[in-house]
Amino acid sequence: MTPQLYNSLLIGAVLFVLGTLGFLTRRNLIVMFLSAELMLQAVALNLIAFGRAHGNYHGQSFTIFVLTVAACEAAIALVLFLALYQRFNSLDVSVWHELGESDVEDVEPELLAEKEFFQVEEFPTYPTLSPAGREPALSKSSAGTKKGGAKRG
Repeated sequence: MTPQLYNSLLIGAVLFVLGTLGFLTRRNLIVMFLSAELMLQAVALNLIAFGRAHGNYHGQSFTIFVLTVAACEAAIALVLFLALYQRFNSLDVSVWHELGESDVEDVEPELLAEKEFFQVEEFPTYPTLSPAGREPALSKSSAGTKKGGAKRG
């Protein structure tokens, strides 16, 4: 192992440990996201170091893949941050437990084991989605008639 490879792997390991500690100890979503990005960059550094040590470009090609995944993660995380902040005015992780569906009760795992899942029914019932967003306000005039005027008969 060359000193250059050793130093690169050591720096990558230190960055990965710092990212892990930051992810596990912080409650702010932005800091957790940055810690996850730090871990991805540490992996990219290690991939490049191994690619250079072996004299091929496999590490660089894997690094491009890691950076692509990081870009996708950043886009999804930004949407989640904006939605969470818009709803709760906070980026604290503890508010995530309030995002569950309100009409679904918590079921103990022991009760799930006792339930009979394969019940034969004449007409099966299919699951439905819970309503999302606001219900549209309907005026009295548009509730009974179709668009375009008179009723067809």
